[in-house]
Amino acid sequence: MKTATLSALNSPAANAAGEAQSWRDGIVTRSPAMEKLLAQARRVALSEAAVCIHGASGTGKELLARSIHRAGPRAEAPFVAVNCGAIPEGLLESELFGHRKGAFTGAIQDRRGLFQAAAGGTLFLDEIGDMPLALQVKLLRALEEGAVRPVGASDEVKVDVRIISATNRRLEERIASGEFREDLYYRLNVVKLELPTLSERREDIPPLVTLVLARFAAQYKRPRLAMSAEAMDLLVAAPWPGNVRQLLNVMEQVVALTSADWIPASAVRQALGDTPQNLTPLDEARRAFERDYLVRILKITAGNVTRAARLAGRNRTEFYRLLERHGLTPRMFKPTPEGDSANQSASTGSADRG
Repeated sequence: MKTATLSALNSPAANAAGEAQSWRDGIVTRSPAMEKLLAQARRVALSEAAVCIHGASGTGKELLARSIHRAGPRAEAPFVAVNCGAIPEGLLESELFGHRKGAFTGAIQDRRGLFQAAAGGTLFLDEIGDMPLALQVKLLRALEEGAVRPVGASDEVKVDVRIISATNRRLEERIASGEFREDLYYRLNVVKLELPTLSERREDIPPLVTLVLARFAAQYKRPRLAMSAEAMDLLVAAPWPGNVRQLLNVMEQVVALTSADWIPASAVRQALGDTPQNLTPLDEARRAFERDYLVRILKITAGNVTRAARLAGRNRTEFYRLLERHGLTPRMFKPTPEGDSANQSASTGSADRG
């Protein structure tokens, strides 16, 4: 979720908390998990500690990094972002550290790198887990020395920047596989902030949808644009593997494909691509749990109904009713010469009433 996209969510409603909340402009939330994370971010912003933001793609890592920058003492200085996975290895060193004229083909003049461009401010290293190993060594040296050496230069240039990095990878696993330096990890990961996925903060979906819809209503001059309750329910229940970025994409599709001002559930379903709901209806979830429980307890007791009913805290009559409701019979779980084949059929849902 890039800042340019989410910054468009700002509205009088989003900024109602006033000037005290301006540091987190663009972050829309009423999730306790997100509020706790933002409180941590606000505290760490006042220090010079290196911060590493962990989170899946589309969760808003750059947006959080910009908020930390705005909340800290370097707020008036530049915030410079670079995606370490989007720039070819051969160019990334020059991009970060700069180069001297003639250092390589095409270097027709001296060029400052992003470290120097961010002087006095914050350098945001996005997708740091994708940085090539050879460059990790040079980055570590720059952080330890507080200086960079432009490509083709023999001297170093002092730099004063705060580093915030981000990754959607498990850096510990990359360290174990030899793809990421452990010493660099500890240098960057002084404070670790973990961004929750959108599915972990579903209470944020309605306010996000409301703000995005208001933005599109203004953009397309459709002031009466509104979401039906059924459509909102679908959005809240969707799995959202692409997180907030995917939500924005879906909302744009919905608006583009709907000519009426009242957005129906069918438009959301089409935009989602008939993605299955990630939230199971309560009755269905209760039935699934009850059946799994019965299967497990009958396996433990090898189909002995008296023991199973006692463990479940039910009398035999009630227990038999439960078994009948779920298409289960005790003999499905009794030991057979063929081994566990009967048990396997029970766990897959085939009822043997023979």
